[in-house]
Amino acid sequence: MGPATAMNLGRLLTQTARRLPDAVALAWGERRWSFAELDARVDRLCAALRARGIGQGDRILTHARNGNAMFEMMWAAFKIGAVWVPTNVRLTPAEVGYLAETSRARALLRDRGFAAHADAVRDAGHCELVLAIDDAREGEEEYEAVLAGAAPPPPDHEADVVYDDPLWFFFTSGTTGRPKAAVLTHGQLAFVVTNHLADLFPGVTERDASLVLAPLSHGAGIHQLSQVARGARTVLLPSERFDVEEAWRLVEEHRVSNMFTVPTILNALVEHPAVDRYDHSSLRHVIYAGAPMYRADQKRALEKLGPCLVQYFGLGEVTGNITVLRPDQHSLEDDARFPIGSCGSARTGMDIAILDEAGRRLPPGETGEICVRGPAVFAGYFENPEANEKAFRGGWFHTGDLGHLDARGFLYITGRASDMYISGGSNVYPREVEEAILTHPAVLECAVVGMPHPRWGESGMAAVVPRAGMAVTEAEVLAHLQDRLSRYKQPLRVVVWDALPKSGYGKIPKRMVQDRLREEGITF
Repeated sequence: MGPATAMNLGRLLTQTARRLPDAVALAWGERRWSFAELDARVDRLCAALRARGIGQGDRILTHARNGNAMFEMMWAAFKIGAVWVPTNVRLTPAEVGYLAETSRARALLRDRGFAAHADAVRDAGHCELVLAIDDAREGEEEYEAVLAGAAPPPPDHEADVVYDDPLWFFFTSGTTGRPKAAVLTHGQLAFVVTNHLADLFPGVTERDASLVLAPLSHGAGIHQLSQVARGARTVLLPSERFDVEEAWRLVEEHRVSNMFTVPTILNALVEHPAVDRYDHSSLRHVIYAGAPMYRADQKRALEKLGPCLVQYFGLGEVTGNITVLRPDQHSLEDDARFPIGSCGSARTGMDIAILDEAGRRLPPGETGEICVRGPAVFAGYFENPEANEKAFRGGWFHTGDLGHLDARGFLYITGRASDMYISGGSNVYPREVEEAILTHPAVLECAVVGMPHPRWGESGMAAVVPRAGMAVTEAEVLAHLQDRLSRYKQPLRVVVWDALPKSGYGKIPKRMVQDRLREEGITF
């Protein structure tokens, strides 16, 4: 063992259970678990895993919907010094088989109905241990029976760890090829938890409740670590389906004070009539990240919810920890005192630079690649030296996003480097075009992508979704943009769809929009 610089992150749950044994840790549907109950279940799961030969450094694949078992497996993996490898529950069996192969997982927790996923993992030669929730088959073990049959371990049984010991393989969404496993460590995540508490939702205590609207496999799981550290209640939606009415009902019932979401989900919450039927005055921190939030949507959310919006910019690799825009930095007024259009300034202890292609810092106002360094940066991609070399050039982590800093240090994101297209020799950033389209009163959502053009190389195509009960045409959108954008930035085609394609995390990947345009044979 090296110097005593890291605590086992699983002890966040141990400590809170000792301090607040009777406080509600988890609410899911009608069920409630106190911190003492949750911790006892996690400890028995630790004993069961160890008895089956799963321990320090082993990878535990988890393919499950949000629920108590998924939450428990996360904490158990941490406590025994194993590595939690959660998946997006919408992945196919073949995709989950690939993740098992990449991580060389030794155990699998699968939810009911995912037998085919377990078969794909086994066929890949991994996960001799399979725990199944509710529908175990021959050769698998029933999750609740495993817990019931395990003896509690002694107190303070958590594995000793050092700062750089991995505890979570955070799979990137793989927009540029196959997903990569970003290695998160005990020391790094201890910083992230502390920073979230300081910068995103200061003042959280056991009197707070946090509603989970996104999969625990990614940003929402990171968010809940801080809630457990402070003894706040975690509230899960009762079913896999995102039910806006139920979300607002839970906010009122549990006096929810914070929630983590993405702009598309926040827009759905604000647009739904249920927002006016339930009391949401308890909300202090409604955190949104993962994609740009357009100014028109931001204003509507502020009007409905009041001054509780918190924006951050952060990737899995920097674990949600690059910038923050606090509630008092959001404004309905387009006032120069507020950084309108910014995703915030650097998080405490983190450094941001805009670098050119030669790796030189650019001055304020100049666009280049957003790069970052500090204790929230991950330990690298698992067994992927080529990706690591590219990501860590010149002592910075390169995000692949483009943007600029202003003189005060507020960051403005232009878009993914891969989203930018070049039309007739000029760079076009879709974000700017989308902002202009969304000022049309009949447009609810839109996405702009570059598509091959016989004369200009590439030109913009916009896919728009009209607001409920309203209609919009291609001609109306193009007319709306006439005086708002330079000619070369204006899309040449506009298609009207009922909905935009979305990823499992509620984002709108440009690749999926391009695929659908191609499938529908829409060309210039």
